[in-house]
Amino acid sequence: MTITDIEIAPPTAVLLGLGFFLVVLGLLRRRRSLKHIRGPPTASRLIGHEYDLNRQPEVGDLEFKWLREYGPTWKISGFLGTDGLMTADPKALQHVFQKASGNYLKKNSQNHIGWLMAGPNIAWSQGEAHTRHRRIMSPAFSNARLKSFLPLFQRIGGKLTEKWKGELLNVNEAELSVDTWLSRATLDVIGEAAFDYDYGALDDGDQSVLAKEYHGIFKDTDYMLPKATMFFRGSWDYLPLPILKLFKYIPVAPFTRLRRLNNVFTAYGKQILREKVPEFDAEKSAKNKDIMSILIKANASSDEKMRLSDEELLAEMFALTLAGHETTSMALTFLLYELARHPEYQARLRKEIREARARVNARGESDFTVEDFDSIPTLINAIKESLRVHPAAVLLPRVATKDDVIPLAYPITSTTGEVITEVPVSKGHVIVASFASYQRLPDVWGEDADVWNPDRFSRIDIGKQTNVGVFANLLAFSAGTNACIGWRFSIIEQQAFVAELIESFQFSLPAGSSPEKTEVVRAPSGTAMVPVIRDKPELGSGLRLRVSFAPA
Repeated sequence: MTITDIEIAPPTAVLLGLGFFLVVLGLLRRRRSLKHIRGPPTASRLIGHEYDLNRQPEVGDLEFKWLREYGPTWKISGFLGTDGLMTADPKALQHVFQKASGNYLKKNSQNHIGWLMAGPNIAWSQGEAHTRHRRIMSPAFSNARLKSFLPLFQRIGGKLTEKWKGELLNVNEAELSVDTWLSRATLDVIGEAAFDYDYGALDDGDQSVLAKEYHGIFKDTDYMLPKATMFFRGSWDYLPLPILKLFKYIPVAPFTRLRRLNNVFTAYGKQILREKVPEFDAEKSAKNKDIMSILIKANASSDEKMRLSDEELLAEMFALTLAGHETTSMALTFLLYELARHPEYQARLRKEIREARARVNARGESDFTVEDFDSIPTLINAIKESLRVHPAAVLLPRVATKDDVIPLAYPITSTTGEVITEVPVSKGHVIVASFASYQRLPDVWGEDADVWNPDRFSRIDIGKQTNVGVFANLLAFSAGTNACIGWRFSIIEQQAFVAELIESFQFSLPAGSSPEKTEVVRAPSGTAMVPVIRDKPELGSGLRLRVSFAPA
C-alpha cells in the first residue's frame, strides 16, 4: 500500500496540514549557532542522529566512538536537519540538569510516550506541575519510611529464592530467564510497598496478566523503530498537547501496545482505589507504610496545591508501578549478568555477605539491616559499577527554552581549530545528555572506564568530581530536580535481593558463552537500554543465566 492508497478524512488532513505548518514555522524561527562544533555525519537527514542511535546494534557503539573522536561534546543533527548538541561533559550536564534546569525542558516527542503509557504523572510533568507532584510525593520517600520497607524486600527476595530452589529440585543446575523472574519479584514488591496490594506475579508466573503486559514494554515501544514512525514522532515537538493526546487512539503498534497496558493497569488501579479510599482513616493512615496512603492523605488536604486529581492519582500509581519495578529488575538483571561474567568477584561478594551474616547472627539477630548492607564494600560497589556500565536510561534530551551558554569542563576543538570552553545555544536547540558516555569518561572514572571493575569505587574520590548525579555521582537516576524520587528505594531493594540471591546461588553464563562474547546484546530502545538475544531480537527482551546452588 502506498500513501496515495490511503483515504485521509478531512479532519485528519487539517490536522496534518496544521502540523506541517507548525513544523516549518518552528524551523524557520530556530537559529543556528552550532555550525562551528564538530560532529559526525548522519544516515538520515530527515530524522537525524536519533535514527543512527536507534539503529546501532549495541548501546555505545556510536556514542563511545564519537566521544573518542570529538571529545565529550559534539554536534548532532536533529529532525529535518536542525542542529543539536550531544554532551557527556560533567560541567555541561550539571548546568543543564541542576544549575539552569528551569531553562531546559523535556522534548514532547520523548515525553509524550510517557503520557500515552501512564497519563499525567510525576515523570511526565514539568515546571510548577512537577514541583507540585514532587512536593506531594516526597514524604513517601523519607529515609525512615524507606528503611521500613526492608523487611518486605527481604521477604520477597526470600520468596524468589524458594521459587528458584524449586527449579533446582531434581537438577544440579538450571538455565533461567533471570530478567523475567526478577521483573515478577520487583512487581510484587512495588505492589505491596506502594499500594499494600499483592499483585501475585511470583505466584501466578506466566498467568499474571499484569506482569505479562509490563514485560518487554520498553523494547516493544522503542526498539528498531521504522523510519516512518520516527519521522512521525519527530513532528510531535511542534504539535500542541490536545492534538498529541488524540494519538492515543491510533490503531497500530506501538500505540495499541501502550493502550493495552494502560487498560490492564487502569483496571488494577481502580480496584486498588476502590479498596483503599472508602476505608481511609487519617489516624490509621499515619501508621500505614504504603505510598498510596500518603497520596490519599494528601488528597484530603484543604490546600489544592497538595492534592492530585483522580486522573493524576491513577497516573501516579501507574508510574510508580512501572518505574518502581521494571528499572530495578533491569539493574538487578545486569548485575547478576556481570557477576556471572566475573566469577572471582562473585566469590568475593559471597564471602563478604556470609561474613556479614555471621556478625548479624552473633548479635542474636537473623536479618540484615540497611547499615549491615552499607558495611559490605563488595556489595555496594558492585551495585554502583553495574549502574555505571548499564544505566537504565542511556540518554535524555532537553530543549533550551531561552538563549544560554553551556560551560564545559573539558574544552573541545572547533571546525576551525579554535579551543572552545563554552557553547552558546539558542532557544529551541536540543541538548542530548549522553549518560552512557559520561559514565565511561576516563578522567572521571579511571583509565579502565570501559571495564566492569567495582573496586574503582574504593579508590576514586567522588567529592573531587563535578557534582552531577544523586547516587555515587552516577546518572543512573538522572540528576537535579528531575532525579528519580525513588532512587534510595531502588538501592535498598537491590542490596536486599543481591545479598539473598548470592548467598544462596551461583550464577554462570549460558553454555557456549564467554565473558568476551555473550549471547546478550545491550540494545538501544529509545532513551533506554534492554537486553536482547544476539541475532535473535524477535525473541523479545531477555537474559538467561545458569543458576546452581552456591558452594558451601
